[in-house]
Amino acid sequence: MADRTATVKRDTLETQIEVSVNLDGTGQGAFAIGVPFLEHMLDQVARHGMIDINIVAKGDLHIDAHHTVEDVGITLGQAIARAAGDKKGVRRYGHAYVPLDEALSRVVVDFSGRPGVEYGVDYPRARIGEFDVDLLREFFQGFVNHAQVTLHIDSLRGRNAHHIAETIFKAFGRALRMALELDPRMSGIMPSTKGSL
Repeated sequence: MADRTATVKRDTLETQIEVSVNLDGTGQGAFAIGVPFLEHMLDQVARHGMIDINIVAKGDLHIDAHHTVEDVGITLGQAIARAAGDKKGVRRYGHAYVPLDEALSRVVVDFSGRPGVEYGVDYPRARIGEFDVDLLREFFQGFVNHAQVTLHIDSLRGRNAHHIAETIFKAFGRALRMALELDPRMSGIMPSTKGSL
């Protein structure tokens, strides 16, 4: 089996980020981002996606978390795209429903080569602790632009903002896992009639 790992560095005036991923990992996550809530959410992606993810980031958090959160999404998207390679043999599509108490979310992903996000989420409050919930959409927008995926995220119900966010990230991890799994029946086959993704 081909090695499906990648390390990507992003260095701008606003952030310095290094992301390493192993798509065939055991769900291990290590995060030094400086945004605790985002670290908690990304740990859900690693664990539920069975993807090893290591992220070290330094950003202009003295201003706010916007650049750091968005750029982590960008760099994670680049790393996953690189690790996925030509995508031959993968399932391509993935989906998951995840509940947490009263909250229920659905995430559907297509490793289509066409970036797009549909984000149907309303939070009952603007912040989860110190974290601005608007930044979650920025994270996913950065991710899809650079992973080159189509991503649909829907919060189907929920009253607790933390529960809603957590169901989204758990479902995102599980959808990634399904889409990136190697299908033994598709060995070496491109999952597209176009011949490329």
